[in-house]
Amino acid sequence: MNLRQITEKDQIQLKKIYFDSIKSIDESFYNDEQKFAWASQAWKNSKFDEILTRGKGWLIQENTDSIGFATRYPSNKLSLFYVRGNSRRKGLGSILLNQIENDARSEGQYFLKTEASLISYKLLIKKNWKILHKEKVIINDKIFERYKMIKNLI
Repeated sequence: MNLRQITEKDQIQLKKIYFDSIKSIDESFYNDEQKFAWASQAWKNSKFDEILTRGKGWLIQENTDSIGFATRYPSNKLSLFYVRGNSRRKGLGSILLNQIENDARSEGQYFLKTEASLISYKLLIKKNWKILHKEKVIINDKIFERYKMIKNLI
């Protein structure tokens, strides 16, 4: 397993991980229409590209396969956090999250914030993140529930 910083050359691989991760979510959390609306953000939302190009992040690879990534943008926000469906529940999310938190601490950040899906918030809670509140958002005319969360780093 290899953990390395994301570079601009990784953008297509990151979008593939993002798409795979979302498409593999169990329908008890999000239905097919919601998953399609969410996954399409990688190609339809200019903010997504901005996060990939301006953010700081890490990519996990196994052999030559890119299997997970996490980014911060701005510096105090966990903005993207995804692992391929067939690589879930193997500790990769914890590895990525620990690295993101350590980077933020080393840069003098006092906290990290995020909007967590119904999937990722459980790992964040295990890692001592706190829920600020649950919210509903609309993405491509589909309603999603997510959690505004924060973690103090000091």
